[in-house]
Amino acid sequence: MVLGKVKSLTISFDCLSNRNIPVYSSGDIVSGRIGLEVTGEIRVKALKINARGHAKVRWSESRNAGSNTAYTQNYTEEVEYFNHKDVLVGHARDDDNSEEGLHTIHSGRHEYAFSFELPQIPLATSFEGKHGSVRYWVKAELHRPWLLPVKLKKEFTVFEHIDINTPSLLSPQAGTKEKTLCCWLCTSGPISLSAKIERKGYIPGESIQIFAEIENCSSRMVVPKATIYQTQAFYAKGKMKEVRQLVANLRGESLSSGKTETWNGKQLKIPPVSPSILDCSIIRVEYSLMVYVDIPGAVDLFLNLPLVIGTIPLHPFGTRTSSVSSQGSMDMNWLGLTLPERLEAPPSYAEVVTGENRQSGLAPVTAFDDFQRALQGPLFAYIQEFRFLPPPLYSEK
Repeated sequence: MVLGKVKSLTISFDCLSNRNIPVYSSGDIVSGRIGLEVTGEIRVKALKINARGHAKVRWSESRNAGSNTAYTQNYTEEVEYFNHKDVLVGHARDDDNSEEGLHTIHSGRHEYAFSFELPQIPLATSFEGKHGSVRYWVKAELHRPWLLPVKLKKEFTVFEHIDINTPSLLSPQAGTKEKTLCCWLCTSGPISLSAKIERKGYIPGESIQIFAEIENCSSRMVVPKATIYQTQAFYAKGKMKEVRQLVANLRGESLSSGKTETWNGKQLKIPPVSPSILDCSIIRVEYSLMVYVDIPGAVDLFLNLPLVIGTIPLHPFGTRTSSVSSQGSMDMNWLGLTLPERLEAPPSYAEVVTGENRQSGLAPVTAFDDFQRALQGPLFAYIQEFRFLPPPLYSEK
């Protein structure tokens, strides 16, 4: 008898969306099929699956123990969200190579269905950061007697809805600061800054309208600026590692002494970035808008306004659409704006929209339309990698 061979082992998901991309949230049923193609006849002990989801952080720090002795301190932490196991063919025992209980699989292609329910708890959004990640996957293992197992792992994306229509995210954010410059015994006039944005919650592809007034009563030339920062925080063994990076920025006109500049809704567009992660105990991803005055030769005058990047866009009438189909549509919108798996500066929104859309002259009418059109962008293909990497401008603490 000639033993058959395994030609291929595949994993496919029954996607909830019409874009054939595996995207889920807590409480969803994840289902799919294990494809097995064999040439000839094979005998199998078991075909198993293992579905897991976890957040994990890791970083190292150099320590000095004195007397020219140095060592490396490692910090690691992990949170497991679920660990589901199932046997699709055969039995769970894999500690023997006996011929008993073997299943015969004939030549050809075979499919075996699987399904499991994600826990009804907040699950951290899939994420890949500098010192940690949040990952979800299904692994298939084919066990045969006297042979090494054939293994395959495929990841899927999980994210938690962040609805920016909630009252706390619709509230305006504002602040005022003043700074007086001193040089030896001389004191110049103050520099004052007031800034306000309409709300706290936004989605990728939207533009933040900044209302600000900058008054320069000092003797120096100053420049008003605004920047969106992403802050990644990783926690392990009672320690915290923070990475801060620039996401987008703009520059105002230079202000000479005695001049005032007013921003009446100056726009700063949010590029493709992953949503905020606020419910994970070891990884947090937060955003802020810093409106500041660049003062040569002195510490800048700045205001930090907190932001939350969500997944469900602002409803045109200020109310939330609660239908499942509508929420599913928003999921896909967000995925079309994720970053590619490479360290590069975040692309402009114009780069996300296809050339066909640009040539058609379909200018966005509202932020909602703007967000919808981004779905056709080339970044959508990168979701197959299930990685949401940040741009490279790191500043660690």
